[in-house]
Amino acid sequence: MLQTIVLALVQSVAEFLPISSSAHLILVPRLFGWQDQGMAMDIALHLGTLFSVLLYFRQDVRLMFQGCFYFFKRQFSLSQVRLVLNLIVACIPVFIIGFFCHTYIEEYFRNPRLIGVTAIVFGVLLYWVDKRGSCAKNIEQMSVKEAFWIGLAQVLALIPGVSRSGITMTAARFLGVNREEAARFSMLLSIPTIGAAGAFGLLQILTDPAGENPPEKMVLFGMLIAFAGGVLAIGFLMKWLKHSSFAIFALYRILLGLFLFYLF
Repeated sequence: MLQTIVLALVQSVAEFLPISSSAHLILVPRLFGWQDQGMAMDIALHLGTLFSVLLYFRQDVRLMFQGCFYFFKRQFSLSQVRLVLNLIVACIPVFIIGFFCHTYIEEYFRNPRLIGVTAIVFGVLLYWVDKRGSCAKNIEQMSVKEAFWIGLAQVLALIPGVSRSGITMTAARFLGVNREEAARFSMLLSIPTIGAAGAFGLLQILTDPAGENPPEKMVLFGMLIAFAGGVLAIGFLMKWLKHSSFAIFALYRILLGLFLFYLF
């Protein structure tokens, strides 16, 4: 029970704050000496965070559905359609690279010291870009080319410690998108990304069901905790960025990286 609660909270918070969920999900079990939680629990936690994005950004999700409808009517000038196109384009690189390289990454890149390096390096990068970046744009003004660059940056998040939300927000800030809008685009981009990760995990269970998984009630409980934690984490981040910068998250990443070097 304790393991489920802690991992669900860690996943929900670290998935959306730019602090690297992979670093925390590797660190926490080692600190407590826990066994692997199983693929079913991983999928449940991802689904919980997916539902939290869908709830918090329900107005944007409605616009995305409208965009899909208008896309097939070839009304490409509408803002809803441009949003959908930008999200599709931004997803393509990570889907392709992730599909072909996930096994190699899982085998060779889950080194705590490497995660410490990426946590520090990309924390410093987030601080530097956020401090120097313009705040002139919102995501409605984002071009397809700029969305593609953010998608290329998201590929780096396949390396543990980089942080999917962190690197996409960093890329958006580099392109001049303001802080709140950078976070908003990152969250909306997480919908297809987390959905694809959950679907891929489910496929792995169906093709190789031999692994041990926790009881169904525990899986559902973990999903609910991840959902609630995800809503709170997103709400905190969006309110924080109304009046503050990413500096506190960059500092936390640096301290986390140093702690990983000390621990391992």
